[in-house]
Amino acid sequence: MNKRSTLRFGAAVLVAAGLAGFGPLAAAAEPARPECVAPAKPGGGFDLTCRLAQSALKDSGALKSPLRIVYMPGGIGAVAYNNIVTQRPGEAGTIVAFSGGSLLNLAQGKFGKYTVDDVRWVAAIGADYGVAVVRDDSPYKDLKSLMAAFKQDPTQIVLGAGGSIGSQDWMKAALTAKAAGVDYKRMRFVAFEGGGEAVTALRGGHIQAYMGDAAEAATMLEGGAPIRVLAVYHKERLPGKLANVPTATEQGFDIEWPIIRGFYVGPKVTDADYKWWVDAFGKTMGSAGFAQLQQQQGLFPFNKTGPELDAFVKERTKAYAELAQSFGLMK
Repeated sequence: MNKRSTLRFGAAVLVAAGLAGFGPLAAAAEPARPECVAPAKPGGGFDLTCRLAQSALKDSGALKSPLRIVYMPGGIGAVAYNNIVTQRPGEAGTIVAFSGGSLLNLAQGKFGKYTVDDVRWVAAIGADYGVAVVRDDSPYKDLKSLMAAFKQDPTQIVLGAGGSIGSQDWMKAALTAKAAGVDYKRMRFVAFEGGGEAVTALRGGHIQAYMGDAAEAATMLEGGAPIRVLAVYHKERLPGKLANVPTATEQGFDIEWPIIRGFYVGPKVTDADYKWWVDAFGKTMGSAGFAQLQQQQGLFPFNKTGPELDAFVKERTKAYAELAQSFGLMK
C-alpha cells in the first residue's frame, strides 16, 4: 500500500468510527419553532386534534417549546396536503393534522395527483366511531329492528347525516344499507350542514335514523337529548356513556367505521427528525395523563405511531378506495 492509499484508508477508518459513534440513527434535536397545521378554520375536528397535541406533548415533557397552531382550511385537508408536499416538504418542525375523512378523500383522488405515499405518517392519537341513532320514542329498539324495516321497505326509512354524497357520514349510511341487504341507490339519504341540523331533523320526525359519531352522541345524551343509540360501528364496545350500547357486529351486521385523528410530516423530513416526532408521541401517549386529555377531547383510545400507523393508513386508504369504487363514487 503506497503512502496516498494509506492516507485514504486512514481517513475512511476515522469517518467510519465517527459515524459508528452516532449509532444506527443520529438523534435529532427538538424543533426550534414547532407548529401544528390544522387544515380547517378554528373550532373543528382538526383544531381539536392540534390542541390535544399541544396540551399532551407539553404535559408529558416530550416537547419543551410551545406548539403553535396554524390554520390552513380547504378540501378537508387537501390544501394543507398539497402545501406540505410541494412547498414545505422538509420542514422538521411542522406536523399536520389529518382525519379519517382526509384518508377517504385521498382514496377518492380528491387531493389532486398526490397519494397516501407522498407524506410520512407520524402518529394517531385517538379515534371516534360511527353510530346509528334514533329518537328515544322510536319503534326501533335495536339495530336489528331498524334493519328489518329498512329491508322490507327502503322508502320508509330516511337516513340523515352531516355530510354530502361520498363523505364519511354518507359512507356510514351506504354501509348500513348494504348490511341490511338494500341497494344503496335505493336508500333515502338527506345531507345536512352538520350533526346539529341532522339531530334537529331526527327529533322533528323528518328522518328516521341519524348516522352520527360516538363522541357527539355521548355529549348529546349527557345533555339530555331525547335520542337512543342503537349500535356502535366498531368491533368492541366503547367505554363511558356508551358502554351499554352493543356493536353492530354483536347484532349480526358487519359494519365498522373508525374515524381516526393524527398527524403527518412532509416527505423530505429526515429519518432522524421523523423519529423524533414518533418518539415524542410515543412518550406522550404512554404518559399518565394522556387518557384523560384524550377523553376530554371526545376521543377514544387509538394510539399508533411510525411504521404501525403507516401500515394502518395505507391499508385503510386501500379499503376506502374499494368501498368508493363499489358505491360508484370513482370514475
